[in-house]
Amino acid sequence: MVETIMTTSTPLTEGTPHLGRRRRWTLLVTVGTGLLLITLDNSILYTALPTLTRELDATWSESLWIINAYPLVMTGLLLGTGTLGDRLGHRRMFLSGLIVFGLASFMAATAPTPEVLIAARGLLAVGAAAMMPATLALIRVSFPDERERNIAISVWGSLSVVGGALGPIVGGALLEHFAWGSIFLVNVPVVVVAAVVGVAVAPADDPHPDVRWDFISSVEALVTLVGLTVLIKEVARTERDGTVLLAAALTTVVAWWVFVRRQRRLPFPLLDLSIFRNAAFASGVLAATIAMFAMGGLQLATTQRFQLVTGFSPLESGLLVAAVAAGSLPSSLLGGMFLHVVGLRVLIGGGLGVGAIGVGWTLVGVEHGLFWLLGGLLVTGLGLGAAMSVASTAIIGNAPARRAGMASSVEEVSYEFGSLAAVALLGSLLTTVYTLTVRLPEGAPPEAARSMTDALTAEGTGPEVLDAAFQAFGNSYEVVMIVCAGVLAVGSVLTTVLLRRYGPGSESSAYGSSH
Repeated sequence: MVETIMTTSTPLTEGTPHLGRRRRWTLLVTVGTGLLLITLDNSILYTALPTLTRELDATWSESLWIINAYPLVMTGLLLGTGTLGDRLGHRRMFLSGLIVFGLASFMAATAPTPEVLIAARGLLAVGAAAMMPATLALIRVSFPDERERNIAISVWGSLSVVGGALGPIVGGALLEHFAWGSIFLVNVPVVVVAAVVGVAVAPADDPHPDVRWDFISSVEALVTLVGLTVLIKEVARTERDGTVLLAAALTTVVAWWVFVRRQRRLPFPLLDLSIFRNAAFASGVLAATIAMFAMGGLQLATTQRFQLVTGFSPLESGLLVAAVAAGSLPSSLLGGMFLHVVGLRVLIGGGLGVGAIGVGWTLVGVEHGLFWLLGGLLVTGLGLGAAMSVASTAIIGNAPARRAGMASSVEEVSYEFGSLAAVALLGSLLTTVYTLTVRLPEGAPPEAARSMTDALTAEGTGPEVLDAAFQAFGNSYEVVMIVCAGVLAVGSVLTTVLLRRYGPGSESSAYGSSH
């Protein structure tokens, strides 16, 4: 039984023409390219982080903000840009976002200080936030047939997985031959090509002037996420600042309360909270968040461990975690193709469960050799690919077409918040567990107790100090992997319960192609 999430639905505007088959799939490639850039920039810094920290003389905290600025700003803006796309037209939002993304990439590539790079990453997020909901919304309105649309969304989801997995590889490969700025500069020519093709194939804008974009709600959402991010980072620190902790907690709670209250009073809210009553929609959001949290934590921790402890190059560590993408591609593509047969419950609940097993396998495999480690990463990707391939379908298929931008925004917020939480919590946890468990010998440089990076670069670091540091960082890696596996296992149980009515052969969407 499909649960109703809206009391009324409005047909897609009659003036919106159906695109020809070739044009539809060319559009999918174009918006997929934009999505690939967005997700690639989310993870490209995982392998580049040690190099950036060294070249810009950044502290560990600044390094985490260089990563966090991108998903934080993007997540805070996504709800607003999705609704703005409903109002102004998704074609306009996609092309405008591409231009901003290209300009910000050039700014990031030439940044002279950590502060400028953080600002450039924030501007990158503005462009990404404009593009991202538009990519999925354009698919929603351009593919009228539900099964064809499911396949298109699964391809779109696969590109999201591929972009996240390619980030460490691309970053490592570029750093092998070029300066660190190349990891951002590579975006520029791709942006130019995508913009030219986008102008030619994207459907004409179909704006809905009756949809209202509320700037105040966007600010409230951003403040909520900033407060939550600071709160997570502060909780994970060993030396907590009580004032900062209290201020972050109060800011998060008050901003969220004000945001929710405002949404309930607006005729066109940025976030229609009633949509979460649909079990498929809610499960899709939960699965997307949890899958990206686990994938982001796994990639960040694994690339750092093998670069800092084992001595892998950025490219080698990037190729290692690419096994997650290799495992996810077949299950991601097949998930969308056979969703109407298998059902959401098996693919989402089962996929997260398989992912949990894979992370546990990966943790054990670290001690038994590279072959076992790769096996665990492949199994992890197999599970997460299945869940993520249909999480987007569960979200976008259970909202009316006139609110495609809002639904796309919720979907993107889910993915981005998962990545953001992974870096904020698990990135801080890597350092926290290290400082709590490191046992340095007498006479060791005091800075070696702060982080693994400091232990490697501190003057006077000898073999005994490095052995102690390696052991402590191994403890950090183990804790992070256990957290990832535990979150996936809990997510598997929750989504399986929520999707008890969405078994094999069940309908996955509450809305047909014209609603």
